[in-house]
Amino acid sequence: MKRLLALLLAAVMVLSVAGCKKGNDTKQTTEPTQAVTQAAEPTKAPTEAPTATPEPEPTKEPINPDDYCLKDVFAQHGMKIGTCISGQMIDRPAISKIITENFSSLTCENAMKPDYIFNRNKSKETGELVVEFNAEALKIMDYAKENGLSMRGHTLVWYSQTPNWIFKEGFENSGDFVDRDTMLARMESYIKQVFEQLEALGYIDLFYAYDVVNEAWMEDGTIRQNNWTKIIGDDYLWYAFYFADKYAPESIDLYYNDYNEQMKTQTLLNFVDTLKDDTGRYLIDGLGFQAHLYTEDNLVQYFRLVDAIAATGLKVQLTEVDIQLGRWQHPKPTTDENLRAQGKFCYTLVNGLFERVDNGTLNMDAFTFWGVTDSLSWRSEYNPLPFDTELKPKYEYYAALQLKELAGYEE
Repeated sequence: MKRLLALLLAAVMVLSVAGCKKGNDTKQTTEPTQAVTQAAEPTKAPTEAPTATPEPEPTKEPINPDDYCLKDVFAQHGMKIGTCISGQMIDRPAISKIITENFSSLTCENAMKPDYIFNRNKSKETGELVVEFNAEALKIMDYAKENGLSMRGHTLVWYSQTPNWIFKEGFENSGDFVDRDTMLARMESYIKQVFEQLEALGYIDLFYAYDVVNEAWMEDGTIRQNNWTKIIGDDYLWYAFYFADKYAPESIDLYYNDYNEQMKTQTLLNFVDTLKDDTGRYLIDGLGFQAHLYTEDNLVQYFRLVDAIAATGLKVQLTEVDIQLGRWQHPKPTTDENLRAQGKFCYTLVNGLFERVDNGTLNMDAFTFWGVTDSLSWRSEYNPLPFDTELKPKYEYYAALQLKELAGYEE
């Protein structure tokens, strides 16, 4: 049922998407000039056939990038285009303008992570784990609602940015760890409260996807050890999706999200096969690939991962895209050559995804950049985002628009 609804929503989105400020359907309005010659009356019969005057090549109008915006281009392929966001980005008019003109989806960079949505004092008072959305999360959700933007929820169950006290007796950091049954009850209450509060506060309809579990697997195929595994066991993953499936509305797809995903293909294939209920139905709707990529990465290898997961029938989303100059721990400078390489990498990535979506081999409805401008990126030293530190569009931006002529390819 979730997949049917999602397909219907995607169809509606394509039909109803608003155009860019200047529109993206410009056409050539003048016909190429045709050369017309009128020969003088000949004084004698010509000895040779007259030479035909060649027609001039039609003039190709230059591309006006202002006629294009990201949300329209991606909507043509049934996809949302997103960015992560913080409160300070909303407060900067120039960045806010870029967001509302180009993006159709938002992810809270930090404000909805576990560290930010638990109220410890109320938990200690009541003896039960209490979820309470903070002011920044509410501000971002209000901004999304006011500007007609959808949202990805990020994230529920994670080993990182999760307070230690939620695992302890009396919610005290110095307390003993609770037992398995208590922690399962806390997990269920936590997930239930998130969706109930989004409903009660009037935000639930903003959300089309939610990361239920984040970064649970290591590159060697082993499960990451943390407080969830220590108290509940490895099956905490199954229970997280079981509870999310139980309490999330059908309109919200449930995702597992991870990084270095291209190194975990078989691990992920094995993992999703375990996320089924006793009838064999998947408890998960899709896999989120963070796509923290480098310009020296191998996209052929990356698309092998995409194709392998797509073959399961589950959805795929790229959830935290940034294309970093160079390679891991070796950032390259922002020369024109390196920025062109970034543009060509992004063009190839997006083009490959669009082709797969359009030919029906990939079920993908969203692509999210992890930020807008290099100056506010968590990896700013790699200059990984579509807009530079002065908020000027880079080759990478035009690559995402699929404007090859402006994406860093040599003229």
